[in-house]
Amino acid sequence: ISFEYHRYEELRKALVSVWLQCQSISRIYTIGQSFEGRELLVLELSGNPGGHEAGEPEFKYIANMHGNEAVGRELVIFLARHLCNEYQRGNQTIIDLIHSTRIHLMPSMNPDGFEKAASQPGDLKDWFVGRSNAQGIDLNRNFPDLDRIVYVNEKEGGANNHLLKNMKKAVDQNTKLAPETKSVIHWLMDIPFVLSANLHGGDIVANYPYDETRSGSVHEYSASPDDATFKSLARAYSSYNPVMSNPHRAPCRKNDDDSSFDEGITNGGAWYSVPGGMQDFNYLSSNCFEITLELSCDKFPAEDTLKMYWDQNKDSLINYIEQVHRGVKGFVRDLQGNPISNASISVEGIDHDITSAKDGDYWRLLAPGNYKVSASAPGYLTVIKKVAVPSSPAARVSGHVTGGLRTLGGFVRV
Repeated sequence: ISFEYHRYEELRKALVSVWLQCQSISRIYTIGQSFEGRELLVLELSGNPGGHEAGEPEFKYIANMHGNEAVGRELVIFLARHLCNEYQRGNQTIIDLIHSTRIHLMPSMNPDGFEKAASQPGDLKDWFVGRSNAQGIDLNRNFPDLDRIVYVNEKEGGANNHLLKNMKKAVDQNTKLAPETKSVIHWLMDIPFVLSANLHGGDIVANYPYDETRSGSVHEYSASPDDATFKSLARAYSSYNPVMSNPHRAPCRKNDDDSSFDEGITNGGAWYSVPGGMQDFNYLSSNCFEITLELSCDKFPAEDTLKMYWDQNKDSLINYIEQVHRGVKGFVRDLQGNPISNASISVEGIDHDITSAKDGDYWRLLAPGNYKVSASAPGYLTVIKKVAVPSSPAARVSGHVTGGLRTLGGFVRV
């Protein structure tokens, strides 16, 4: 791994070199173009790259949506190289992870902003130059604000998930959305992602939903229905990063208010309210749970610090991917064994449903504990099962969870 900043052409070369080294388990694709025409490149790592495999969860890292927050961009490139190297070395943990998970790595959602930030002379980079895309849009304030919809639905009744259902056309016609934002929204609609993180800089903390406060005040703890699960996911990252989880770490800047930070994690709204962010959009528009990782006090630190940031985050980055296997997973099928897609998977006491994918496969992330899980679909009787979720990721037995739901199958037509 060469610990250096990669400009756009160098980033392309770095991804191609990983693909050339590990062709049997990798693929490079693009989800669209930036405003200035740079590709939004993704490296996929999987036992069978190129498509969704029934029962296999989908995971993504998105970095550098603020173009001047550069550490995450490099860590994602280093991670791609590391996973490929370790796979070839015969590291069983990595081999198992790649064969049981479809991993998507996007080093830069804002390649235009990065080029602008990186073009500044000298080591000291401006705090704002390159943050926005080439149109001047802050991509992390540019997603449709679904929090406002779900907050109304909480009071008045209404959907608690998939709030953009059947709205592909509306997304395409929305002139306020940047091309980078649109590309990510379509990506989310096309692939049944389960877990994600977006990588930022400017502080050191794992931030979890909701990011936008209910009352509109600047600081207010804003719990999502999956608060316990999100805390557990955020800790799965922070606990392996010695700097992030250090309770005695001084604030990045002496006037910073990090009073909401606890063991290296924070609720987004408790820290400061962010409307139109990507994290909450994932949770409210799809099955995907996303957290926001702030990885460095400096947004664009000197190149010779990159190895230090890699050492701090390497274990966290891998441990977080492994969390995609926590909770309950299985298939929803009818009595003839035909898959039922778009079935609702509900957990008693958690007001957020997820849905089954096209093969009837589903993944419901949950913190350790005992749950009642039900599957329902129009025209079928609802099936309810009791499930114990262990504290370690669920053991995988032929694609089903032991101690969890083998299937929610044997669905009976009403």
